[in-house]
Amino acid sequence: MIHPKNKYALVADIGGTNTRVALADGRQILGETIRRYSNADYPGLETVLRRYIDDEGGVDPIAACVAVAGPVRDGRATMTNLNWTIDKDTLARATKAETVAILNDLQAQGHALGYLDDANIRTIIDGPTGLPNAARLVVGVGTGFNAAPVFDTDKGRLVTPSESGHANLPIRTERELRLCQFVSNAHGFPAVEDVLSGRGLERVYAFLGEEVGISAEAKAKDIMAACADGSDPRATEAAQVFTQILGTVCGNLSLIQLPFGGVYLVGGVARAFAPFLTEFGFGDAFRDKGRFSGFMGNFRVSVIEDDYAALTGSATHLVALSDH
Repeated sequence: MIHPKNKYALVADIGGTNTRVALADGRQILGETIRRYSNADYPGLETVLRRYIDDEGGVDPIAACVAVAGPVRDGRATMTNLNWTIDKDTLARATKAETVAILNDLQAQGHALGYLDDANIRTIIDGPTGLPNAARLVVGVGTGFNAAPVFDTDKGRLVTPSESGHANLPIRTERELRLCQFVSNAHGFPAVEDVLSGRGLERVYAFLGEEVGISAEAKAKDIMAACADGSDPRATEAAQVFTQILGTVCGNLSLIQLPFGGVYLVGGVARAFAPFLTEFGFGDAFRDKGRFSGFMGNFRVSVIEDDYAALTGSATHLVALSDH
């Protein structure tokens, strides 16, 4: 397909496993241009973007924005679960775009809020609707874990980055302490991401086997499938443990950020867990804050089921840049 020169923006969402790339006309993602690439097949993001440009008939974008699963500092991104780095100069060289931007993937998800179809937002905990400028919080659960607050100000939207997944895992029970000790064997530090991620679910499953003296391993997708069809009680128990720790962590983050505009769970693992969160005790764990339990009713919690939300957020960010 031949595209007009300098008309569309190129946007990309780089996860730990796959990279999604698309063209955008303003905030609108052009669905027929969305392509997915396996990161294992490429030495770096520049190669992926050049392949995409070739696949789209040598498209010449006016702007480019990539959302990266890792920290971004001074225009340079380092992937947390992938040995890739990218900076603005590399992005400009790969795309030949006049305007370029690099975001953390949770920042991109934050920029997408308000521009997604309501049909793709599933309510988990109902609650009051905050004022239009109320803070919101996006929490990403996928290959890794992270969170980012979203602030709408008179000068535009601010989505501040963080690396919340690498904070200490909270402990409430004796069993959770043993779980922390189990996961810390990997690299000596029990981080939130060591449990609340796809690989984390696999660790929880293995831990529960060890608890009863049985060696048990399973892939995250198989655990969720067994949980859905009821074929493996240990898979169901692993999902319950995961859900309750997720509720605790999201409750902690909500007390830190006070997102009266809502909490939004994003990412592949969050979407997979969406049908089970209520049944497996997410809400109880979220509200379990002692004398502040009632206060937790201020926060509505939803799951974003749009797999391309980070692309929309990247396009929205470029629109905001052009407006300024």
